[in-house]
Amino acid sequence: MENQETRSMKPYQKIPIQECNEPLVPIPTDCFTLESPHPYVKLGADYGSKSPYYLRQRVLDALMTAQANLQQNYPGWNICIFDAYRPIVVQQFMVNHTFQSLITERKLNLQNLSPQERERLWQEVHQFWAVPSDNPATPPPHSTGAAIDITLTDAKGEAIDMGSPIDEISERSYPHHYEKSPTPSEQIYHQNRKILHQTMTSQGFFRHPKEWWHFSLGDQLWALQYNQKYPNNPVMAKYGRWEG
Repeated sequence: MENQETRSMKPYQKIPIQECNEPLVPIPTDCFTLESPHPYVKLGADYGSKSPYYLRQRVLDALMTAQANLQQNYPGWNICIFDAYRPIVVQQFMVNHTFQSLITERKLNLQNLSPQERERLWQEVHQFWAVPSDNPATPPPHSTGAAIDITLTDAKGEAIDMGSPIDEISERSYPHHYEKSPTPSEQIYHQNRKILHQTMTSQGFFRHPKEWWHFSLGDQLWALQYNQKYPNNPVMAKYGRWEG
């Protein structure tokens, strides 16, 4: 396996963390739509005694308010939780799985790839997957309990079409990919992404720049985006890697 720790740090990983020690709490299963069985468990990820359906308390509170507001505007709709808390071991599993999936999808032979070709593949993976770092200063966002991957379901319980599946490694995952599309169906995808975005940002979440589904509140990526928006009132990250 490649030495992922040697790769350049992402800008958000330079944000200092002032851990607030807020508890990691279970997400109420009766309040949201949940992916069941969990998608990474189906692939073979081992959460051990942990559960993916946990968040820090304030993050959960904000998510529940976002859900209430969504239902006021779109009766019967739900936030559908794809993934939340993710231990480092699961992050490592999914990074490796994604790398191998790219090899398989493209019908490549790993042994025949040059170091440069391998590195380009890893760069693709790490556009969407954080390095599973054990360094307390650079935790993967999901390992903090402050990041969540979500979509929406309608009053019939059916998924709202966002134009691409969660975790897809392509430009279709970029939040504004369909913004200027002349195709009516693709404009619907963009409007659906806007509804999701507005639902979450109304409660202080920020969205990942390259993932329409990923939102966070209080971690390093959130702090970087907050500081970019409010440069006169900079903050530190509130949540580091959950150690409980």
